[in-house]
Amino acid sequence: MAAVTNMVPAVSLKAACAAVGVPRASFYRRRRARLAPTPRQSPPRTLTSDERQRILAILNSDRFADQAPAEIYATLLDEGTYLCSIRTMYRLLGGHAAVRERRSITRHGKYKKPELLATGPNQVWSWDITKLKGPAKWMYFYLYVILDIFSRRVVGWCVADRESAELFQSLFEETLLKHEVPPGQLTLHADRGGPMKAKTTAQLLADLGVTKTHSRPHTSNDNPFSEAAFKTIKYQPRFPESFGCQEDAKSFCREYFKWYNEDHHHSGLGLMTPNQIHYDQADAVIAARQTVLDQVYAAHPERFVGKPPTPPAKPIAVWINPPVLGSTPTPVQQGPNLASP
Repeated sequence: MAAVTNMVPAVSLKAACAAVGVPRASFYRRRRARLAPTPRQSPPRTLTSDERQRILAILNSDRFADQAPAEIYATLLDEGTYLCSIRTMYRLLGGHAAVRERRSITRHGKYKKPELLATGPNQVWSWDITKLKGPAKWMYFYLYVILDIFSRRVVGWCVADRESAELFQSLFEETLLKHEVPPGQLTLHADRGGPMKAKTTAQLLADLGVTKTHSRPHTSNDNPFSEAAFKTIKYQPRFPESFGCQEDAKSFCREYFKWYNEDHHHSGLGLMTPNQIHYDQADAVIAARQTVLDQVYAAHPERFVGKPPTPPAKPIAVWINPPVLGSTPTPVQQGPNLASP
């Protein structure tokens, strides 16, 4: 092998290896083993460790923490200071996982999806506030509505000139007393508006033995019944474009909610009214409807295909966000897994 290594360059390596019977791969492998690796010299433009630390400290300082490297580069250059190139700034920040928001800011956690079940009246109420246009531009009245999600009955409402936790607390206490709801039975659901999240509201509910839940931020589907109720009122043909005064708004709502609770046949309630469901009149209504349908069927059976007609069924359970199949419901959620409307 030494003879092959010291052979004059006039003889090719291929011919030399063939002459002595040594594979070229063996020659290259043994030559690499003898050659010690040469340490790579740092380029002359490489920053020292102290310089890198100093640049990082400037990039993360209060002055530059929320600025991009290009902005920092230009600002310092205009002040007569050159630290390094823009690309080097990015490389230094990337090496320390700092190519992101570098300020100390609050990180909001994940919000849990509310899953609420009502199998009867006065178990889950939802409430919200909507604006009613006033007589002038940018003038509004505020309609507070408390709704029973099982019966869809409006159990409490008021019209005010502002959003206020104190106004809601007064309305809620009056409504709770009117319906004689015992402590520990009711869950009150709302979105995350100011009056809903107020500490005074939370303290009141705790004192009254009422469980509170909230929608996730920017998720209107987490409070579907209140949203649907507001859409129903504002799509009424008689709903005015604006109200002349607060008393006009109260007068309209007083008449509307009386109609809504007593006469509005709700598709989600088996075409019964909220009052009929809330006050346990559903069985009597269904029996009376069945009598009528039986008489019609007896007179004209040929008009019905398959089976005799039956009235729509009454609701058994109402959900806000029914749990996904396979998940374990919490105690307040136990019951039939029926989808909410």
